[in-house]
Amino acid sequence: MSQFDRRSFLKLSSATLIGVTMGGVSLNAVAQEAVKADDPMAVAMKYVAKSTTADQTCGNCMHYAKDAKGDSGGCAIFSGKLVAKAGWCAGWMKAA
Repeated sequence: MSQFDRRSFLKLSSATLIGVTMGGVSLNAVAQEAVKADDPMAVAMKYVAKSTTADQTCGNCMHYAKDAKGDSGGCAIFSGKLVAKAGWCAGWMKAA
């Protein structure tokens, strides 16, 4: 049986917290190119660069990078790509 003392627990917990925090911050930093309309994931998620649904845009979605500046930002659904702040996809969920 392994020993898992309080010190080890605190080290693991703090490393996990830092990793989760940096992961969220890096969504926008890693994203480099905009999602294209013919991208297979965009087609599957019905992504559009300009939302036609009232009060539903990427900018107010929970998957959109909160630290995004400008007209585009990172998205948890389209990892590594930028989405339009005014866009929309089928994965839209209201940000808390």
